[in-house]
Amino acid sequence: MKPLAFRFLPPRLPARQRGISLFVVMVVVLLSTLLAMWAFRSALLNQMMVRNEASYSRAFEAAQALMQDAELDIMGKTSNGQLCQRDTSKPDICRPYGGNVFRFPESRADFTSLMRALGASATKCKYGICQKRTGAQDFWNAPKATLDAMLGDGARYGQYTGAASTGNPLLSITDAGKGGWYWVEVMQYNTQNNAHLMSGGSGTPNTNSVRYAPQKNEPFVYRITVLVRGNGEGEPVVLQSVVSRKHRL
Repeated sequence: MKPLAFRFLPPRLPARQRGISLFVVMVVVLLSTLLAMWAFRSALLNQMMVRNEASYSRAFEAAQALMQDAELDIMGKTSNGQLCQRDTSKPDICRPYGGNVFRFPESRADFTSLMRALGASATKCKYGICQKRTGAQDFWNAPKATLDAMLGDGARYGQYTGAASTGNPLLSITDAGKGGWYWVEVMQYNTQNNAHLMSGGSGTPNTNSVRYAPQKNEPFVYRITVLVRGNGEGEPVVLQSVVSRKHRL
């Protein structure tokens, strides 16, 4: 039997590694990660924009509803357009004409009494009725303490007209500092000084100065300010309008 022969081979040296493949893989992974992060941030930004836009649209719709509610309050009507009728079970609905100074004036004497009562308030407002604002007009940009005081003297949706919120949730919120409010500034209308503020001349029938002027026995105009805070963190919606009451209801 032939003996086994053993031969020892020298160890094989590994091939020289240059690492180029690893570098390429790391670059590709890094670029993929950056692309994924950019896509995530873009999606997040778009989601925030859509949410803020939806919140603003909802707040704007609530502000429009509050504006209409304030106009009905001034005209002495309920939410269904009917003349306001007092209900002892709902004392806030329909301002008590003739029995409360904090109401829209029917005469110059009522106006004088109202202004005197409002003058005793720090905000010059009470129950959503205000004196003509002096100084800075954008009170919604005032310091928090001043704005909070104004919110406390504002009127809520349906508070004096009985309107019920059935669609927009912002109209039914009554928590402090949330939801919507309106204020009505009562101002005297001077026929002589304001005759030429509207186009169409002064005193001529069927012209704007006559068509939109208040009644002579109730020479008052009303500036409505509406403020609504949406659910988002954006700026509140603010609307203003000036109206006159043509017919005593």
